[in-house]
Amino acid sequence: MINKRLLIRNLLSHHDENSFYDKKRQLNLHSKEGKGKFLKHVCALSNSNPKNNSFLVVGIEDEENLIVGTDFYDDSKIQNLVNAFLENPPTIQYENVPFPDLPPNRVVGLVTVRPQKGLTSFKKAIYTIPVGTFFSRMGSNSVPDVWPKENGNRALVESIEKISRNNLNHILDSVVSFVTMAHKDMKADYCVFKEFFVVCWAGKPRKIRDKVFYSRVDIELINEQIKLFYSTFDAVTIDYNKDEFVITEYLHLGLKDATTYYPFERLVLHFYENGSYTMKNTLLFEPPKYNPKLLGHIYQANLKLLDKLERREPLTSSQERDLAQLPQTMMICYLNNFEAAKAVLIGAKDLLKQAENEAVYSSFKEVMRILRKVKYEVNEE
Repeated sequence: MINKRLLIRNLLSHHDENSFYDKKRQLNLHSKEGKGKFLKHVCALSNSNPKNNSFLVVGIEDEENLIVGTDFYDDSKIQNLVNAFLENPPTIQYENVPFPDLPPNRVVGLVTVRPQKGLTSFKKAIYTIPVGTFFSRMGSNSVPDVWPKENGNRALVESIEKISRNNLNHILDSVVSFVTMAHKDMKADYCVFKEFFVVCWAGKPRKIRDKVFYSRVDIELINEQIKLFYSTFDAVTIDYNKDEFVITEYLHLGLKDATTYYPFERLVLHFYENGSYTMKNTLLFEPPKYNPKLLGHIYQANLKLLDKLERREPLTSSQERDLAQLPQTMMICYLNNFEAAKAVLIGAKDLLKQAENEAVYSSFKEVMRILRKVKYEVNEE
């Protein structure tokens, strides 16, 4: 079992960017430019490493090689993006890796690109990349239409992965740190599966009717040092038996004070006797439906509020409350066939980021995470 935190440290400590390893400060998958750049690097890493894993590490300040972290990125459908735009696409995996010195809402993103025989190229154009383009790695650069050379990375990558494997000391230290230090103000617990896997979780419990919901939830698979779930907003139920650990996420949605809990997504970890495990995501969400006339009034009011923000006019206390709800109400509008609402919300990103109430921008990021999962349409932007 590879400890992903050790793997990242070993990549950073011993290797500059090369044909099997790239690092980025952040990803931006909201825009065509950001998607295009991400796909370019995946394509290049795939073509340059047909016999071994390759890696893209997100949350690293390039010049100083510092671990600065990035937002928790929870998108089980990122493979869909790769499959939609790339011919002969590799299998990729995005994992959120916590580091002790980072704030609890910051992680390092690790994209693992699995070996793939044959040339990977673009079957759809995106941003400035035309159909048919392929990329390969030349040193630290991803270059177009240069046929990849045999690089002999396999033995080196396998040696890095070998020295990054877990041991009992790492696992025990991580469990103790999670339960006793990282979450002193919350209920924390852990469970061992198949005498090998350890899952730790923490959150603030709240019983609603017959269910216990957790808020401010943090869940980690300790063996691989990966964050399975992190949110300061949503409600989560946790269930487990001897074989499975089940996380069911709920969204607290509505207009004004008329809100309710909607099942959103279920993640099931199934552990096997042979020391392996699988993770399966199932989207459960059925968006709430509202009267179009009512939503039309809310949508227009939001547009006026954004215009007022852009002109830097002072807001009334009532408008401040509406601003706090704006990302969520725009999402509800979009899910009720106000198609322009998503583009308007994305276009207002910088305005919301500058809002005096920091929760406004946090809500924006949470809404974008939800929309990526609910309606992952790679052609719409």
